[in-house]
Amino acid sequence: MRGDWNQLKAKLQHTYTQLTDDDLTYVEGKGHELVSRLQAKLGKRKRQIVRMLNAL
Repeated sequence: MRGDWNQLKAKLQHTYTQLTDDDLTYVEGKGHELVSRLQAKLGKRKRQIVRMLNAL
């Protein structure tokens, strides 16, 4: 993840109000876990989630 995670997290929570702090927990080196949680919560494909995160 590039940039400041707290800022990205705030943007995601603003856009997707159903996301919780637990959903958006990011651990360095385990970005795939974050992507999996977002896929499950938002009902989007992995490619869509990755594009969304990269666009922030």
